[in-house]
Amino acid sequence: MSASKLQLVGGLIRDMRQKKGLTQSQVAKIAVTKTGYYAKIEQGEKIPSLPMLEKIVKALDTRSSDILPF
Repeated sequence: MSASKLQLVGGLIRDMRQKKGLTQSQVAKIAVTKTGYYAKIEQGEKIPSLPMLEKIVKALDTRSSDILPF
């Protein structure tokens, strides 16, 4: 995945989290991951696995199509 797509996906995840009124720590806890790793996903610095994306989508109570623009 290109850096621009990583940043786009990370930004969409961040926007959804903020819209839901959650902190990075809260989402990370629900998704059973470390806050630092989750933060790097939002910043577009880490590529999450499909299982991790699924956990994030569930933690944000949204659909994958809301955060995957392709």
